[in-house]
Formats: sequence, C-alpha cells, structure tokens
Amino acid sequence: MPTIRAKPDTLNDINTNYSQSELKQPVFLNSVPKCGTHLLKNIFRMFVPVVQQYDQQFIQIPILHQHLAAFSAAQPKLSWGHLLFSDSSAIALKNVRQLVIVRDPYDWVLARARFFLSDTFQGSMDHLKGGKVSIEQMLNMMIFGIYQKAPTLNEIYTHNAVAWLGTGSKLVRFEDVITHLKKLDTPQAEDFFTDLLQPLGLAELPADWRERVLAGADKEQSGTYRENLAGQKVELPSVLPDMQKQLVEYAAPGLRRLLGYF
Repeated sequence: MPTIRAKPDTLNDINTNYSQSELKQPVFLNSVPKCGTHLLKNIFRMFVPVVQQYDQQFIQIPILHQHLAAFSAAQPKLSWGHLLFSDSSAIALKNVRQLVIVRDPYDWVLARARFFLSDTFQGSMDHLKGGKVSIEQMLNMMIFGIYQKAPTLNEIYTHNAVAWLGTGSKLVRFEDVITHLKKLDTPQAEDFFTDLLQPLGLAELPADWRERVLAGADKEQSGTYRENLAGQKVELPSVLPDMQKQLVEYAAPGLRRLLGYF
C-alpha cells in the first residue's frame, strides 16, 4: 500500500476541552479518497470521546478483516476510511451508521492530481513527479486511470460511493460542508451541522458546537490539506479545463447529476 507522510494533529488534546457524550452506536465515515475525509473526521472527533475514536487505521478492503472491532455494537466507535462496496464490507457495516463523503468530480480530478504530485504521497505515482508529464496528461490519468497502477474516476466513484447509495448511508457533499463553514453563525449552518452530526445520536448540538466545528476544521490540523502538502512543485489550474470537464462526462456519464452536482 502507498505511504502517506502527514504531520500528526493535536485534536485529541483539544477534544478534552469539551464535555463529550458517549457514542451509543458505531459510526463510520466512508469516503471517496480526496473528498475531504480529514476535514469531516476531524470535525466529528470534536463530538466523540477520544476513547471511542478508532484511530488505528484508515479502514480499507485489504485490511478490513483486521479492523472489524471498529464496527462493534457492543463497544461503539467512530471510525473512518475508504471502504469499497462489497459483500464483506456490507456485512461489516450492516448495523453501523455510515456517511459517504463525495466531491464534485471536476474538483476531485485536480485534488487527486495535486496529492499524487506532492511528496506527502509516496507510492506508484512517484515516477510522474518532477515534470515528467504535462499537467493535461496528469489530469487525464486521474480521469481514465493508469493501466495496472491506478483505477479510473468511474471505478473509484462507483465502488466507493455510488454503490452505497440507497442502502441507508448518508450522502455528504464536501462543498456543502465548506459552504456552511463559511457562514457558521447563520441558522442555515446550524441546521446543516445538526443534520450532519445526527448519526452521532446527539439529542441536540451542544452550546459550543461552533467552537468545536472550527477546531476540527482548522487547516493546520490536516496534513493532507492542499496548502500543507509536502514538496509540491507543480501549479495546477484552479478550475478544471473545459476539455477535461468533457472527458469527465464521457468517462462517467450521469455521475455528477446523480451526486447532486448540476
């Protein structure tokens, strides 16, 4: 498996500043990779006792059997990972409250390319760093995959998100989280975070919920936030070029609309 070199955070210490309610049912934050996983998990961690946070591993299919304790109803935990839809994962998560986190595929292509070209990621993409390919070529690889090295956009979204829809999981769009973080003092933001955190079983949001959300959302606490990526030397466009947008629609027709992106 690839290596992710990210600096540790201090959120466990910050967590103790707040009164926590015991988690009554296991909760799993599942996501398409590069869709704000760290942001969501860090926010959720501010509302769950540290002892009930399963932080041993980002849970994925190859190691699922080693981490089934994360989904125990007898000892509920908050856990997170990139868990493909399959028979084994469906069985493991049958009685778990699951959120599925996605991102606009247009922005995901850029985020995935940015991550792979950084020194934070070390693995099968290292040979592409240092300007070995053009930006457009790299973006197309994110869309169509690389033979025997990386899956396609369609494959990743299909197995990490789309196949979970309609199974009782809660779909969360990364952009919605960002939108309400920017207007945290509004009633709309309170409604949003009340709904977002509902799987934790909170009777109501604590009075200091905004402070907790801001603590979890602190960019300095995320080693994979774009500005904290190590060694990045390539400037990618801020918006996906029109041709690559068309290629996304060709590679995964109907995906953006299905996920609520119009």
